[in-house]
Amino acid sequence: MNKDPYGQLASALYSSVGKHAKLALGGAGAVLGTMTGTGLKLDDFKHELQDYMVAELPGLFSVPRFMMSGTTAQVEQPDWDHKQMDTSFYFDKNEVKDVSLKLVLQPGDRVLVLRVNGGNDAVVICKVVSGHG
Repeated sequence: MNKDPYGQLASALYSSVGKHAKLALGGAGAVLGTMTGTGLKLDDFKHELQDYMVAELPGLFSVPRFMMSGTTAQVEQPDWDHKQMDTSFYFDKNEVKDVSLKLVLQPGDRVLVLRVNGGNDAVVICKVVSGHG
């Protein structure tokens, strides 16, 4: 029986490319996990990870002009007799450079984890919460 050599080559290449693609993408992508007291437990991996990274967002913190209401108290003047006064506090627009937003995670927190370096490293991107309140 004489088989088509081009068909055999195409079939071999298709199989090989498919295997390489699975290896390259295997372990990559995002997954949900849970913070534990000693590390990170991914939903699709049975072992806890102690060696993981957490995303940090450096940048510029910008605050618009705003007003807050509050109460002031003068306690150093004897004639005030510990009286209080309602007042408004005005804050001007401001920018703070070199600010870094760091995730504060507690055991039990659900997190979104991105696998990188072919699935060898895990990076916690953010905490996730229910959309129902």
